[in-house]
Amino acid sequence: MPKLRSILSLILVLVTTFLVSCSGPSTAVAPPTYTPEKIAQIQVLYTPVAEARERMSKLGEFIENRNWVNTGSYIHGPLGGIRHDIRYLNESLLVKDQKQAAETAKQLFADLEQIDTAAKEQNYSQASVQYNQALKHFDAYIDLIPQG
Repeated sequence: MPKLRSILSLILVLVTTFLVSCSGPSTAVAPPTYTPEKIAQIQVLYTPVAEARERMSKLGEFIENRNWVNTGSYIHGPLGGIRHDIRYLNESLLVKDQKQAAETAKQLFADLEQIDTAAKEQNYSQASVQYNQALKHFDAYIDLIPQG
C-alpha cells in the first residue's frame, strides 16, 4: 500500500505541474503604436529628409537646363547624404512600417542613380522621366512617415 500511495502522489504531482504550466494569464498584448516620444524622435530624423525633398526642385532646374555637370554634382553633393538619413529614419519606424518604407526608399535611390547615369550620358528625356519618378517615390516615402 505505501508503494501505491507514492506512485499515486507522483502521478498527482506530475498532472498538477502539467496543468499549471499550460495555464497562464491570457491578457492580450496591444499592438505597438507610435508614442508621442517616438513621434518626436521621428520628427528629428525626418528634418534632413524633408530638406532633401525641398532641394529636389533645384535638381529639376539643372535637368531642365541640361546642366549635366551640376546635375551629377548635386546628386552626389547636397543629396548625397539622403541614403544615410533615410536609413536612420527607417530604423526608428515601427517594424510593421519598416518594410514598405525601405522598399519605397530603394525605388527612390534607384531613380537618383538613373538620373545620374542619364546626366553622364546627357540624356535629357531619360533624366526627366526619372526625375518625375523620383519625386513620386520621394512623396510616397514621406507619406509613410507618421506626423506629429
